[in-house]
Amino acid sequence: MSNAAFIGGAHQVVPQADLDAFLTAQLAHFPVDGKTVVLVVPDGTRSCPLPRVMGTVYRELIGRVSSLTALIALGTHAYMTPDELERWFGAEDVGLAAKYPGMTVLNHEWKDPANIVDVGTISADEIHQLSGGRLEQSVDVEVNRLVAQADVSIVIGPVFPHEVVGISGGNKYFIPGCATDEIIDLSHWLGALIGIDDLIGQRGITPVRAVINAAAELIPTRRLGICLVVKSGTDEIEYAATGELDDAWALSSEVAADSHIEYVDAPFKKVVAMMPTRYADMWTAAKGCYKIQPAMAEGGEVIIYAPHVKALSEQHPEIYDIGYHCMDYFTKQWDRFKDVPTAVLAHSTHVRGGGTFDPSTGIETNRIKLTLCTQVPREVVEAANASYLSPDEIDLDALKADPDVFVEPNAGEVLFRLRNG
Repeated sequence: MSNAAFIGGAHQVVPQADLDAFLTAQLAHFPVDGKTVVLVVPDGTRSCPLPRVMGTVYRELIGRVSSLTALIALGTHAYMTPDELERWFGAEDVGLAAKYPGMTVLNHEWKDPANIVDVGTISADEIHQLSGGRLEQSVDVEVNRLVAQADVSIVIGPVFPHEVVGISGGNKYFIPGCATDEIIDLSHWLGALIGIDDLIGQRGITPVRAVINAAAELIPTRRLGICLVVKSGTDEIEYAATGELDDAWALSSEVAADSHIEYVDAPFKKVVAMMPTRYADMWTAAKGCYKIQPAMAEGGEVIIYAPHVKALSEQHPEIYDIGYHCMDYFTKQWDRFKDVPTAVLAHSTHVRGGGTFDPSTGIETNRIKLTLCTQVPREVVEAANASYLSPDEIDLDALKADPDVFVEPNAGEVLFRLRNG
């Protein structure tokens, strides 16, 4: 295989019959015969009509491969439950075993050392070079054992603007999707050091993407891809690219940037980011703030409206201790925070956005106001350096009617930027 193939385009809709014919033709050329194959797929925090693709992939591969496993690229997200997995794969009526006989479906068990292997180390010198001089430390790359031992790994998933890497997808499904804390911490911290406004939605090979690519190169598996551009919040596939993973990602990332970045003429003063239920906690629902920050006016307010959210994080309790702060707040008090996982610090700065901190006065000045309208209690929200608004008290109709308020009904995946920003 060499050149990637594609179907569709930005803001188009690929009919199922056309998608099925395209995938059938392309999968015929995938070098999987007699091979151990792992399908690396996203979890439920992404818009992805997985059954529309998985049915064809399963049909075309199951008789050719020696074994077939679908692995959920969780990173350090919560494990998907059996019921969630059945719904995610479109098997809620009959069950996974009946719908996909011979295929195993598993979570990436990042908490279990028995399921993790070390595939190598990226040296401090290489990290220094790849990071543009921002970091100089070696990092061990640990990934899921199934991926490391597979003959072929096929990434199947959507591509969106992303706060850490620029444009998601591709090798990101391996790192952090199938990885563990050390490389996840390093890559997220590098993204935080660059800054969300300078990184989110950036095309091409960003410094974080360069580190992720270097880590993925250490995994001894053939990396192929079915990279999708999905209309956010729907089952509509706008575009699909297949082939060698890096090639398929390069094509789909350009389409994702065209399709999923919206440009506005004037900065927003107040935004209500209405979060879909696929974001179960603030760790994931914070994407509603990430995707709007570049288009916010100085002193503007982002209201995260997620009345289903009950926790800041299900997997990272450290966020309750440190709260949400700008980068200055941590770097100018490094001795105080140096033992906190840097992925948690990075998340904190991504949520809070730009700002300054004066260590002589202890005063932090943030660029925007962050308000959480969730079921997280007021005392927890305010202790985390955010403002609280009760879901029972918000008047969405009045906010929608206010010309100075922008209400985004499906927040978290589409990026907003100033046209001349």
